[in-house]
Amino acid sequence: MTATAPPVAPSDEPDAQPARRSGLRRFAPVVLAAIAGLLLYATFPPRELPWLAPPAFALFGIAVHGRRLRAGFGLGLVFGLAYLVPLLSWTGVDVGPLPWLALAAAEALILALGGMGIAYVSRLPWWPLWASAVWIADEALRARFPFDGFPWGKVAFGQPSGVFLPIASLGGTPLLGFAVVLCGFGLGALVLRVPRLRKGRAADGAGPARGARPWRDRGVVAATVCTVAPVLVGAAAMPLVSNDAEAGTARVALIQGNVPRMGLDFNSQRRAVLDYHVRETMKLAARIEAGTVRRPDLVLWPENSSDIDPYVNMDAYEEIQKAAEAVGAPISVGAVVTDKNGDERNQLILWDPRTGPGATYNKRHLQPFGEYMPYRSFFRIFSKDVDRAGNFVPGDKPVVFDMSGTRIGNITCYEAAFDDVVRDQVVEGAQILSVPSNNATFERSQMTYQQLAMDRVRAVEHGRAVMVPVTSGVSAVIRPDGSVAQKTGMFEADTLLTEVPRRTSETLATRVGAWPEALLTLLGVGGLAWAAVRSRRGRGTAPAPTDPTASTGSTGSIGRSTDG
Repeated sequence: MTATAPPVAPSDEPDAQPARRSGLRRFAPVVLAAIAGLLLYATFPPRELPWLAPPAFALFGIAVHGRRLRAGFGLGLVFGLAYLVPLLSWTGVDVGPLPWLALAAAEALILALGGMGIAYVSRLPWWPLWASAVWIADEALRARFPFDGFPWGKVAFGQPSGVFLPIASLGGTPLLGFAVVLCGFGLGALVLRVPRLRKGRAADGAGPARGARPWRDRGVVAATVCTVAPVLVGAAAMPLVSNDAEAGTARVALIQGNVPRMGLDFNSQRRAVLDYHVRETMKLAARIEAGTVRRPDLVLWPENSSDIDPYVNMDAYEEIQKAAEAVGAPISVGAVVTDKNGDERNQLILWDPRTGPGATYNKRHLQPFGEYMPYRSFFRIFSKDVDRAGNFVPGDKPVVFDMSGTRIGNITCYEAAFDDVVRDQVVEGAQILSVPSNNATFERSQMTYQQLAMDRVRAVEHGRAVMVPVTSGVSAVIRPDGSVAQKTGMFEADTLLTEVPRRTSETLATRVGAWPEALLTLLGVGGLAWAAVRSRRGRGTAPAPTDPTASTGSTGSIGRSTDG
């Protein structure tokens, strides 16, 4: 007899493989969006990797390209969380994770709206152009809403050096951010063209088909222009950035007195903070008396260097006056005061060694949940820490200090994140910008480095040297080209003393003000409107793309359809 082989059960492997591939295709965009967000975070200090931003947006562009609105929203949220959760970790240093994660989630939701808009315009011809404008419109929204906005984490603030930075002098942070994002989306569009070009070669068999030659492919041309043009503009703008002393120089001293201890509780030793800054100034005065250093033209103390109101506390008044007389130069003092109306102010006081306190500047853009508490009774439900927030009242106008003939524009700490506040001081006539800050609350976190990068961008944007006196570090002297001339360490008493160029010319960015942001926002809105019109016209039909960069169907690179 011949043995009969038992019947073999049919394998499910052929059916399982397509299912697995389909699952991977659906999951791949989520992974790309998360990696993109982490890469964008990595561009920010204390690292200095500005060149990572274009690859980050290339990956994000690939992830959302051709997707439906809800997919764009979801991928934008993933991107935003991967970016903002680590970026804003410093906000939870002393109050725990809840406020930090709530802020990151709220900001990520706004970025998710941007992701939805980018997905919507990604079917248009030259989609990287429209998508980049949508991103800037989304940043403009974040800078104004909610609670007067939170612009921290704008793409431009991750570019304190590199080829794109000079663009800040042309159109401020909106144009700088637009250039970076456009380069990234253009790079992503080039990657998306690869499958189409390969198909063209395969169809010809013997070599590249006429229509598959990159220089004849409209999509490749458009993507290449979007990728390369921002780099060329940045390189062309480099000669516009100058450190020239147009009105001579000023000898400036920055005092970092340090604090008794880091964290929110440093405020409990307010007198010690004042004493530390007086002591460091007196050391400088001794060096001047000994002839080892030249007398400065002006001295800058940080924000909160005198949390004791010197107008009502004579001990504080006398200590500051003593320091000013000893050093023989006017001092800009950061103080907490109560004005004649009973309002608490975060104030800078111009203190003259002969006449005492004079001109003042009240911080105009206060930090919500820190210097004031919106909806205090509501947020108290979630945390009693809301009662640690202040009750400050904002100022209403820019004030430039005349310090021994040098005009110093004041921007207090958090205000450096807001385009209009910085520009106002330059338009008011500032020859040098001063950003007194108090970072002791945030201990040794990355916050101080992120803020320093922001100040470096502002220097190039307006062509001004920027002085950054900080209670506990990092204090720094920034040249008009954005480079750091001197800086201190963290949580150590120190003094920086240097010659600083006084400049009077205005950059194009200073002159045009908010127009670049407004025009780019309109461009983004126009792209959304065009996409809506095309969508309505195409309902009920299978639209053929008018440009290869807006192709439907499989992208080949991550193998998913535009329906997502």
